Amino acid sequence: MASSKRVIQISGIKNRTQKQKVVEGIRSLGGKYIGGSVYQQDITHLIVSGFSQSEKFLAACAAGKWVLTQTYVFDSVQRGSWLPEEPYEVALSQSTQPAHNPVRQWRKRVADGSLPGAFHGWTVLLVVADPLSRAIFKRLLKAGKAEVYLSTPPPPHAAITHVLAKPLPKDLQGQIAPCYPVIHVVHHLFGGHFVDLQGTFEANEESPAEAEPASIEFCQLEKELKEYIIKREEQPRLLFPEFQSYHEPYSLNSKAVEADFSNVGSMIESGLFSEALDSIRDTLSPGLLPPAVFLVSLLEHALQGNASAVYLRNLQQVLHGLLLNNPSWLFPHTVKKYFSELLQCPQCKRGLWPFIETIISSRMSSDAACHPLPGPASPSLLCLHGNLLELVLKLFRGELHSVTARDSGLLKEAGVSRLPASGSLLYETFWTVWERSTLLSTAVKQLVKLLVQVLIWEKEDEDEAEREARQELRMGETLLDMLAAMVEFWCQQHLKLNQTLVEMGLKDLGEHLAVSASSQDIPLCLLVELVARIPSSRLRLVTADAVFRNLCCRNGVTVSEEPLSLKKMVSSYLPALERLVEGPRWADNRGPCPAPEPVSHSWTSPQRIQSSSINETSPGKEFIPKGLNRVNAAGETCLHRACKRNQVETVRHILSLPGVDVNVKDHVGWTPLHEACNHGSKASVEALLAHRPAPHLETTVDGISPLKDALVNGHLDIAKLLLEHAGSALLRHMDGDRTPYSDPPLTPAEWAEILLSARAGDAALMLQPAAEGRYLPLLEAGSSLLTHLLVSYLGETGLPGCTRPGHALARAVEGHPLRAVTGGWTDRRAVRLAEDAATLAALRGGGAGLERVSPLIRECQGENTSLLMEVLGQLETQGRSPGLRLYHGVC
Repeated sequence: MASSKRVIQISGIKNRTQKQKVVEGIRSLGGKYIGGSVYQQDITHLIVSGFSQSEKFLAACAAGKWVLTQTYVFDSVQRGSWLPEEPYEVALSQSTQPAHNPVRQWRKRVADGSLPGAFHGWTVLLVVADPLSRAIFKRLLKAGKAEVYLSTPPPPHAAITHVLAKPLPKDLQGQIAPCYPVIHVVHHLFGGHFVDLQGTFEANEESPAEAEPASIEFCQLEKELKEYIIKREEQPRLLFPEFQSYHEPYSLNSKAVEADFSNVGSMIESGLFSEALDSIRDTLSPGLLPPAVFLVSLLEHALQGNASAVYLRNLQQVLHGLLLNNPSWLFPHTVKKYFSELLQCPQCKRGLWPFIETIISSRMSSDAACHPLPGPASPSLLCLHGNLLELVLKLFRGELHSVTARDSGLLKEAGVSRLPASGSLLYETFWTVWERSTLLSTAVKQLVKLLVQVLIWEKEDEDEAEREARQELRMGETLLDMLAAMVEFWCQQHLKLNQTLVEMGLKDLGEHLAVSASSQDIPLCLLVELVARIPSSRLRLVTADAVFRNLCCRNGVTVSEEPLSLKKMVSSYLPALERLVEGPRWADNRGPCPAPEPVSHSWTSPQRIQSSSINETSPGKEFIPKGLNRVNAAGETCLHRACKRNQVETVRHILSLPGVDVNVKDHVGWTPLHEACNHGSKASVEALLAHRPAPHLETTVDGISPLKDALVNGHLDIAKLLLEHAGSALLRHMDGDRTPYSDPPLTPAEWAEILLSARAGDAALMLQPAAEGRYLPLLEAGSSLLTHLLVSYLGETGLPGCTRPGHALARAVEGHPLRAVTGGWTDRRAVRLAEDAATLAALRGGGAGLERVSPLIRECQGENTSLLMEVLGQLETQGRSPGLRLYHGVC
């Protein structure tokens, strides 16, 4: 056994830090660790803190496995190889003699082949009502090589030797085979030693399974969560009150057939456009559709820029009246075709989307149109353009309303023949037949591009009156509403068919919007404002997520790649927000900071000053000694070697030379700062920290940062020096959610010194008002995005509703390990909801409290950052989420 591969489980070690040490020790010696609360047949060893009543302990004893104390791992790590197991074998009590230890006896009998398992030869009928307990006892008996049946009565061929039941049923007593309570398996394993343990098991209601979490119908819980998720997904979104009056059944008016429009055609041919328009306006009624060719001519006359203001106003009334009396989403296909023919460029006639582009280009005085535009448009013509956009938006919203209201009964009256979604103008405008399985079609990409251009145009540096005039046109808001309606329409069509397709489509659109804004250099403050203005909550969610990740990426901050969840926002995004502000300052901007930038700065933060930026012809290059950057077999430069040897003057001389890379890495990845911290070269560390640009303190190799390197090797003075330079952010960056620096263990006095140095570093950083002013806009932008993420996510998932006190999910995650709750689940959405509930429970229990947030963020007086801290604080302290309550204040 000493030379075989060890496959190990752990049981009974409650201290999380201690358990982590055991796991790391197992892996460092080449063993394989298997987690989970369920016994695995393939293990060779079980590591315990002492006698345990768990399933794994009893099953390992029954299977004849090595059951050892945790000291076995620690002593083996200290030696550097696995030790013999027998001296570390667990005993039931200190008085138990090795020769009478039942754990050892079962192990030896299985090892010498005299017995396959403790329950060999048993054929058991297991009659246990609780499904969780039944599964535990089944695994326990099978570990001891028993044959187990669960059905009553058992199969005719089964020669039952034992009936194990809880509670004992009277109708089985003595009829099939001897009937025992389930505690009989423990009596069989430990024999006479069971007398000493009797009180312990009685306290647990005669069942070792009672030491496990209380049973819950987890499978039933998964079904309930799936129903809850589906119900939320099917809820109507973006229902518009203005369309409630459209529920009355419309029928084609007979005047639509009898009306004579020949005189209208004659007026148009004679140039009497106002008279022709008045004639059509006088005949408007439900079901009456004037020939589209006449209205196209009237619209063309208006767009040429020569029509009077009265004419333009009357044309707007006619177009809106047509849509009011003939909603295309309630009429047959012919009405949709009518509006499709009407709402297009009268000259180019290439469909609705080119018409929308032409209107936007004309309002922006842009050349990007399907045909040359007339001179500067009059205010009346600009008003017509806006009304045409609003008419298109109203049409799109009506089609969305007809889809989202299908389950509300608004459109189920007799006589209503609703237009199929596949034949809607929304589909025709934004997707070709080959693009309908993707949200990010060519037209959608063009809409995003136009939206970004309009937002920039509305805020361009003109005089204040011009900016106000542009914003009064509300073109950006109209395009945002159009994008939201289009997204919700597409999602409604595909949600029931393919949930994954919808999630991928939304993610792609959010990332495309973020990248488009980045490529067009939209100011970060304007992009944050865009996110806040998005009316669709699911579109706002994916856009805020994409913009936040892009913001982190562009500023050199790494975030987790796992799917979006509440845990990701708390454990990855919140620390990333801290590093957005703290990282540049303690990484390479310790010296004087440049003057603060305006609030409306671009979202690209100041780039690191790289050594490669020094011109090769700069003065002093001729003084660079030969072989300065030459490396040895390990990839170490002269600077590496000087730091290892604490040759301070050599280190300073090398750092004074141009072109020196203070963050150069050897073949393994160690930097000069790593080497100085590892070898206790305090003077070299001081020289490195004084250099500009300063070394990267966050660089890690296999989880070892310079700070941890110093602590592991006992150089407490260097660790304090690093923390005084970088503050408590360095502690959080290094160890994340774990207890900081438990390996090697620090004495309380040493840990107090570490915290004192970290606070001193924080205080020093806070005394840099120039740096704080420089990064305040970045902090405010990141806080706003993270707030929208939290609020939108809570609203989309409905997490507050299924984590209220007393709910089955809340009880499950608070009283059981998450893996035990979701172990057999197959629905990934239900699993993610359970993970979110566990994270929320940890927040409310203080497992990831606000005290872990950087003081720079916690004490920031910015409006967005203060709101973020309020949202997080309410998540911690209240039984229900503040998301819905703060929604209007946030958005």
